[in-house]
Amino acid sequence: MAERLQQAPGEEARQELGLPDGVPPARWQLRTIRASVPSLADYTLSGIWRLLQRSHLRLRSAHGQLYSPDPEYQTKVDRLCTCLREAALHPETMVFLFLDEMGYYRWPDPAPDWSRLPPVATRDGNNRQQRLIGAFNALTGRVDYLDAYIIGREKVGLFYRQLDAVYADAQTIYVAQDNWSIHRHPDVLAVLETVPRIQPIWLPTYAPWLNPIEKLWRWLRETVLKLHRQAGDWQALRQRVNAFLEQFAPGSEPLLHYVGLRGEGKLATCLQVA
Repeated sequence: MAERLQQAPGEEARQELGLPDGVPPARWQLRTIRASVPSLADYTLSGIWRLLQRSHLRLRSAHGQLYSPDPEYQTKVDRLCTCLREAALHPETMVFLFLDEMGYYRWPDPAPDWSRLPPVATRDGNNRQQRLIGAFNALTGRVDYLDAYIIGREKVGLFYRQLDAVYADAQTIYVAQDNWSIHRHPDVLAVLETVPRIQPIWLPTYAPWLNPIEKLWRWLRETVLKLHRQAGDWQALRQRVNAFLEQFAPGSEPLLHYVGLRGEGKLATCLQVA
């Protein structure tokens, strides 16, 4: 049965659901499992459910297959891992940062919450947007950021200078970042020439799983932004967002665990130098 469920439903499932010819369902149901496995023909639906449980077969959420179209994917991953390991081997002279941008709105996104009645994501006032550019240290979990209404060439360049000042004692500052066009704009590259200790590490195209700061943004959204109650107080919302990020200013071991830089993951393995 387990082997059959690894395949897509077929003709028996189509007939069971009364679908048009040539249109089998994409996913399994208890009914279609029973119709597709002859040995289950005499089972009730509850009996099939219990059998599935005993066989450790459960309804599980699917994961999207990770895919980047970048033809240089492996080359860039190898460089990323090499630079991470160098920074881990020489923490007194090297820094490795993951950089990214995100935006958030005055109006909260809906989310589940404990309540007698369904909670309401308030739509109060004009729906303004604020943007962030941030970087977090892959070795210490320190977070630095800059917030503004617009994050463009000027702010990206300003943030590079901010990082250069924060890590004034480092000889090399690796900064891993995606391929957003602003990052490669001539004005931004000109700023990088003025801060030669910063060396950009270009991530593969469309590969957010290689930039752990994405998980920091997720933590921010889940903790502060979803179903927030500050739609009527824009400044209070911004202060809460900034306070969330500033808690990591001294560095954070829990953050390193949360984003996957501790443990057995791909990037965590790159940092293991012992």
